[in-house]
Amino acid sequence: MVQKLDMLKETPSQTAGPYVHIGLTPNWCGIDGVYPEDLGRVMVGPQAEGERITVTGRVLDGSGTPLKDALIEIWQADAAGLHNSPVERRGAADPHFSGWGRQPTDGVTGEFRFETIKPGRVPYKDGRLQAPHITFWIVARGINIGLHTRMYFADEEAANAECPVLARVEHKVRVPTLIAPRSEGKDGVAYTFDIRLQGEKETVFFDV
Repeated sequence: MVQKLDMLKETPSQTAGPYVHIGLTPNWCGIDGVYPEDLGRVMVGPQAEGERITVTGRVLDGSGTPLKDALIEIWQADAAGLHNSPVERRGAADPHFSGWGRQPTDGVTGEFRFETIKPGRVPYKDGRLQAPHITFWIVARGINIGLHTRMYFADEEAANAECPVLARVEHKVRVPTLIAPRSEGKDGVAYTFDIRLQGEKETVFFDV
């Protein structure tokens, strides 16, 4: 006899545990021979087009303490606003730019670092242009479901003001948690984006 659906029970949830790093960043864990280098470590080829930037930041818990075992993945468009994806129908993305990266947070400082390209604007589902942004996915111990957020650029004020996604953030005082300031130094252009999991200035997360 077929069991009624109302008798099915939810599978118990589990945290990511330490094994996410073993499976996804084995070289970082000291496990050699799985990949020549951890997947997602390098995003930009020598011939990639666009402005090269560095994105750094930390994942902070409610007390402001950096998480030293988090794993971050990012997705983004190339400099022309095209995604390196088989579902991209607007044109061919830059073949020298992957559009995807993966990094663990540093075991001492808790910092992550991506060397990438400043993305172009991509259309929203209704055709309006979104502001340039990078999508972040965060997992760590204590996070049952990966968290999604976005990083926008402080030097794109006009684009940010008309972005249809930023416009949907109900509490406007929280929009600055998605904006990364720009700095320039001897290593080039950099943006700093700290992700706060809870507490004061908690980062806006998206239900996707």
